[in-house]
Amino acid sequence: MSERRGVRRVIGGPGPTAAAAVAALLALTTAGCWRGESTPAEDPSRLTIKLSSPAFTDGGMIPKEFTCDGPGGSPPLEWSGVPRSAKELALIVEDPDAPMGTFSHWVVVNLSPRVKGLEQGVPAEAAVPAASIVTEGDVTPTAAARQGKNDFGKIGYGGPCPPSGTHHYVFHLYALDVPIKLDTESPGRSDVLEAIEGHIVAEGRLVGQYARSK
Repeated sequence: MSERRGVRRVIGGPGPTAAAAVAALLALTTAGCWRGESTPAEDPSRLTIKLSSPAFTDGGMIPKEFTCDGPGGSPPLEWSGVPRSAKELALIVEDPDAPMGTFSHWVVVNLSPRVKGLEQGVPAEAAVPAASIVTEGDVTPTAAARQGKNDFGKIGYGGPCPPSGTHHYVFHLYALDVPIKLDTESPGRSDVLEAIEGHIVAEGRLVGQYARSK
């Protein structure tokens, strides 16, 4: 994400040629960095899922091990309060403080409503392995969860890596009244937001912060 600030300086002043600037902008757009679709607004009538992480408190700092300054694996998550009417869950992690609009760090879809959380360090693979899924007792998830593409252009979780200052990272867990079907094997944030529109019956929200050391 830090490269984007550099592109902004190129456009506004001397430096590389205009052709180089255009090429840089196209590269960022292709990688999915230029996204600012609005996350569904909070609805007071919507049920609330309790979403938390053993790694950090709501509103607290995300440990370095889950960022670009460390190993960068995904943090453990746990939740409760999914309504019985839910047919599926979807997870989106985003940075609304990114310079060029909301930046997606993680997309997980087709999570069974019987899932209770995700283990630390979910492998960067399209299919979420059973070992990464937390359930109660010997319950077997009824849906094959999969990970989409983040705005770094990669499958799975991409850790916080703010170019400057302290950024907020919002974990959204949506309970849906229908299983969602996506036309792409590697859905991005915008694909999921479009698919879940009008189908959210409950939401959990967890916010972490991170700032890189100077």
